[in-house]
Amino acid sequence: MIKIAINQMNSTVADFQGNTATMMEAMRQADQNRSDLLVFPELSVCGYYPYDLIDEPFFQDQSEQALTDLLAFSEQVPSLTTIIGTVRKNSGQGKPFYNALVAIRNGAIVTEYYKQLLPTYNVFDERRHFEPGPVAPCVITVGNTKIGLIICEDGWNDSETEYRENPFKQLMAQKPDLVISINASPSNIGKREQRHDIMSNVAARYELPLLYVNSVGGQDSLVFDGASFAMDRRGALVFEAARFSATQEYLAFDVKETGFQSGADAIKAMSDSELAFNQIVLGLRDYVRRCGFKKVVVGSSGGIDSALTLALAAEALGPENVVAITMPSVFSSAGSVTDSEALCSNLGIELIVHPIKALVEQYARDFSSAFARTLKGLTLENLQARIRGTILMEYSNEFGALLLSTGNKSEISVGYCTLYGDTNGGLNLIGDLYKTEVYRLSRYINDRTGREMIPADIINKEPSAELAPDQKDTDSLPPYEVLDEILKYIIEGKQLSNPEYQRVKSYVDQVNETNQGLVSKITKMIARNEYKRFQAPLIIRIRARAFGNGRQMPIAAKY
Repeated sequence: MIKIAINQMNSTVADFQGNTATMMEAMRQADQNRSDLLVFPELSVCGYYPYDLIDEPFFQDQSEQALTDLLAFSEQVPSLTTIIGTVRKNSGQGKPFYNALVAIRNGAIVTEYYKQLLPTYNVFDERRHFEPGPVAPCVITVGNTKIGLIICEDGWNDSETEYRENPFKQLMAQKPDLVISINASPSNIGKREQRHDIMSNVAARYELPLLYVNSVGGQDSLVFDGASFAMDRRGALVFEAARFSATQEYLAFDVKETGFQSGADAIKAMSDSELAFNQIVLGLRDYVRRCGFKKVVVGSSGGIDSALTLALAAEALGPENVVAITMPSVFSSAGSVTDSEALCSNLGIELIVHPIKALVEQYARDFSSAFARTLKGLTLENLQARIRGTILMEYSNEFGALLLSTGNKSEISVGYCTLYGDTNGGLNLIGDLYKTEVYRLSRYINDRTGREMIPADIINKEPSAELAPDQKDTDSLPPYEVLDEILKYIIEGKQLSNPEYQRVKSYVDQVNETNQGLVSKITKMIARNEYKRFQAPLIIRIRARAFGNGRQMPIAAKY
């Protein structure tokens, strides 16, 4: 029997000193718990994903130094084998680096393996920087257990439809007792179930137990959820680590008897709203910490989007680190201020009132004087949003607070937002949630706390930008219950789970029959507003296909 320590590490990209210190402490703890093997995630030494930072001269020097330091430290825990993920130089032809797994023990490298399958789809672009590793199955022996080693994507091609090679299948000739995969697999709705399904099939097909070790933490738009797991030789889930938490957990593996042995309780599946809540909270918390902010500021309109953003920020950072600013105009309803007051009182955050009526009037006078025209219509509507955006950026600059923008995926999709206005900000928490999901998550937060954190008046209020008299979102858009299904079909399509895709497709087919031209109109609106999304803040990714590097579309194109 061997005892395995699983470290769901929250690495910071290029923080080699900090990451190495975390890894050394984990090695010390694993040794104290009499572990035989400690496993870290993919690229744990440098963090995932470094992008072009990997080409900077300091990066490889510090990466090599980190490995040297870890090797030296491993002499203090001589009986422990440690598997790490790092970048290694390629001295041959092709790209200059490998995405590598290195096993160390008592001051020496036991073996190293280079990732063969390098994803270039969705949010991944590993082939830009890495050379595929050679076809060379990697096996180490710990105790009397023979362990095959792979890295993330290497285990996702058993169907042999995406790549020529099948690294998992290659391992079979070595007859391992167990396969361990190290991963940096970002979370999205449905991803946990997808991992379980793929790895269960592989484990059952080859009758091999499998251990899947994943990263945790927020890195720019991506959030890694941990949720490391083990499958037995029948493909049954027998262990799952904590979700959205950096932990070190332990389990035993007996090659001769029952395989994996774990005393951990089963982890319950999360609802989509619960997953989104945890993912956004961790994503914001890590983004603020890594970028050196302490506080955030949000424009509070009294509407559902800003209310949800404020509630999430208060949960992630503490209410004392969140500031709301409400900026009523002549078109604002009475509830814009009173609902903001109730919300901020419930959340325990500071609310600043900054009316914009006088500023709008001054702009109108100056506009008329300069251009001999009356400020009206869309120009006046957008001006109000831009004045508010300027005020928020003034506060951000003066007080050093990160401005959070508040657009949801429905509005961002069709361009129902104002550049240099409500799109101002450094990060968007809800930009990968459709409007209907915004309402569901708001209700989830209230249910979760057992009290009305987000006032019912806000949740029940008809959506409106309040930039013109009696304005409603439905003046320009179909009801969100209709719009969101169409958007899912157009934007995500078959990246939805198959049951959801079939449901959405059936719904859109019905819309086409009853409202001819609507789907085509929405498609054109999405295309016409690509330029806005190129200039929008970073969005925390929740769904399988999010705006950003997961959906790369041209601006100047004939759609």
